[in-house]
Amino acid sequence: MDKLSITGLIIALGAIFLGFAIEGGNVSALFELPAFIIVFGGTIGAVMLQSSIQQFFHAFSLLKWVFIPPVYDIDKGINNIVVWAEKARESGFLVLENQAVEEEDPYVQKALNLVVDGEETDNMRVAMELDLDISREHHLRSAAVFESMGGYSPTIGILGAVLGLIQAMGHLDHPEQLGQGIATAFIATIYGVGFANLLYIPIANKIRAIIHQQSMFREMMIEGLVAVANVENPRAIKNKLSAFRLQ
Repeated sequence: MDKLSITGLIIALGAIFLGFAIEGGNVSALFELPAFIIVFGGTIGAVMLQSSIQQFFHAFSLLKWVFIPPVYDIDKGINNIVVWAEKARESGFLVLENQAVEEEDPYVQKALNLVVDGEETDNMRVAMELDLDISREHHLRSAAVFESMGGYSPTIGILGAVLGLIQAMGHLDHPEQLGQGIATAFIATIYGVGFANLLYIPIANKIRAIIHQQSMFREMMIEGLVAVANVENPRAIKNKLSAFRLQ
């Protein structure tokens, strides 16, 4: 559980509601269903129009990373590689076959299997880097879905404001109905700007940061397992990979 994300969301929303309440506003006035439908529904529809179905649903499958991010432990990865290097030097590459079966990360599992199969290190590096590049691009395109939502939301909020004002202008002779249209107009603008800057853009940036962590970890595993395949000294491998701790 990412406590920083949860705390940040609570602080952001809490500051807005608290500040509004201190100014004498009624917090319940910020909840306006028609404005929400216009802004959220319009934003989702626009993003669906520009995205492929695979990209759209994959983006929302990554949403869990914001609060439950995958863990990429650099120190643990380095230690595993050192252990694998020692075993390979002592007993040969076939001893790593059981390690590949037990490995949970499919990317690392694939690399280990290439080592076990005795694949040429140049071919191994090309195959794993291609896999990494394709996976990273796939994830980044999905993160861009939320970035697009952050771009569309404020504009659709303005559209909602205009619609609310049109409704209000139609009820000038009925003051009791005039307030509803004006409320929808202003709340739609708040939703448009608020959703973009408090949710969509931060979510996109958070997912992009996790993708970077994942890529750095897997690049380290490529370097380490290529070194294992070259039967390099485990201590030298550890020293080489220690640079990844600086990410």
